[in-house]
Amino acid sequence: MTTNGGFQPVFCTIVPPHVLDKLARHEDPALSGPARRSLEHDSYQRTHRRLTTVIGAPAVAPPAGAATDQPHRTVYDARHTQDLPGHKVRGEGTDPGKDATVNRAYAGLGATFELYLKAYGRHSIDDAGLPLDATVHFGEGYDNAFWNGEQMVFGDGDNEIFLDFTIPVDVIGHELTHGVTQHTANLEYYGQSGALNESLSDVFGSLIKQYSLGQTAAEADWLIGAGLLAPRVTGTALRSMKAPGTAYDDDVLGKDPQPATMDDYVRTGRDNGGVHINSGIPNHAFYLVATALAGHAWEKAGQIWYDVLTGGELRQDALFADFATLTVKAARERYGAGDELTAVQKAWEQVGVRTL
Repeated sequence: MTTNGGFQPVFCTIVPPHVLDKLARHEDPALSGPARRSLEHDSYQRTHRRLTTVIGAPAVAPPAGAATDQPHRTVYDARHTQDLPGHKVRGEGTDPGKDATVNRAYAGLGATFELYLKAYGRHSIDDAGLPLDATVHFGEGYDNAFWNGEQMVFGDGDNEIFLDFTIPVDVIGHELTHGVTQHTANLEYYGQSGALNESLSDVFGSLIKQYSLGQTAAEADWLIGAGLLAPRVTGTALRSMKAPGTAYDDDVLGKDPQPATMDDYVRTGRDNGGVHINSGIPNHAFYLVATALAGHAWEKAGQIWYDVLTGGELRQDALFADFATLTVKAARERYGAGDELTAVQKAWEQVGVRTL
């Protein structure tokens, strides 16, 4: 494990705060009420995350004698409270129950574990067999899902704007990848390093979906959160890696604000310096690399990104140019001066990020 400078007090949610802020101001209480409660939940959990970082979270290890090449999953039910982890409803190896949300969470944890193990030889989130815990049915109409540094938590959504947050497997993979980043590069959650943190979660979240479906880069939809938006919403997902800024254009949510290139980089003090917005730029770079190389995106493009994330050279406060430069180096070291290197260099050039 290569953790730079100790764990940061990062609390990461799949739905950006600017989206919930907009919903919270809506005149329809069916929309504003759940959004306001969700923001309150997030504020509380963010404070709790800081406290556990200061005080120290309880150490979690795999069961004695358990193999680290097998997942150790536990799913809990919060029963619409905010109490974590809640009541245990499914453990590793037990049969599916009647609750589809529980079953999806269990399967998503497994899909994430499998991608990291089979593609990169990584043994769970911390590379040491960390048990994967998840809580479902969190809060009343909670419009989010998050990794709190110790476990996954899923809301049921309000059924007006958002559906059940266990539906898209890439949402599960996205949030668990924040745990991988926490245990490796530990990128600061602000500005460009925070956008890289978010982008890495989108990248590997998408790869987890593609791996579980057996898709090639050409077959993948490159959407984050497809199936999460309720039918009334004009949109397909939370984000698009293929075409950032096009995931939704809705009278309630507004228009997807993500840029695809540095020409449209958003400078803002909100959302920790736009971490969920400017992540569209490195997201698009990865999409360009993956589609240029064709085949399965987790094999070459994903390997290059994983090498940088876990290689120990990525600074906590890395800028896009720092990350891009390391991907060029990783491509050259692993594949030589071939198509892989060319694809990486061209992708970053196309999105306007210089490599050194």
